[in-house]
Order: sequence, then structure tokens, then C-alpha cells
Amino acid sequence: MEALVWETAGEIDKKLAGRVRNIRKRRSISQEKLADISGVSYGSIKRFEVTGQISLLSLTKIAMALDMADELRNLFTQIPYKNIQEVINENR
Repeated sequence: MEALVWETAGEIDKKLAGRVRNIRKRRSISQEKLADISGVSYGSIKRFEVTGQISLLSLTKIAMALDMADELRNLFTQIPYKNIQEVINENR
């Protein structure tokens, strides 16, 4: 049985952006400074924090600049199987 999704993709993106913004603020890094150290434009960082929209490459650069690259590296690494068919499909 499929799990019900209660959030839209946009809502999930905004929550992610909020968490990244909170980490940036906790470390006393301005958006301008983050743009400088990450190589991501100030406009992209500002848009990301407001809308949640950003390219994967830019998100990776931001994570690296905030010393959070391991969180991205570990994304989707500990996903349990949903059913036996997934186990069979993986071993083909």
C-alpha cells in the first residue's frame, strides 16, 4: 500500500530551504557571505530561502560551504525495501 503524501513538492522544498536558512543564521553567515563562499549567486540564495527553488548543483555548493555535504551524500542511502519485489528487482 502506498503512503499518503500530505505535502506538495513545493512545501517540502520550502521546509528544506528553511532548515538551510536556519543553519546559515545559526552560523552567523549572511546571504551575501554564503554567496561568496559557495559560488552561488546572491539572487539564487535569496530566491531559495523564499521559494525553495534551487538547482541541485547550487544546493550541493551551499551544503559544501556550510560543511553539510555529508547530509547530501547520505541522502537515499538507508532506504528500506517496500516489498519483496524490490529485493528481487535490485538483484537482477
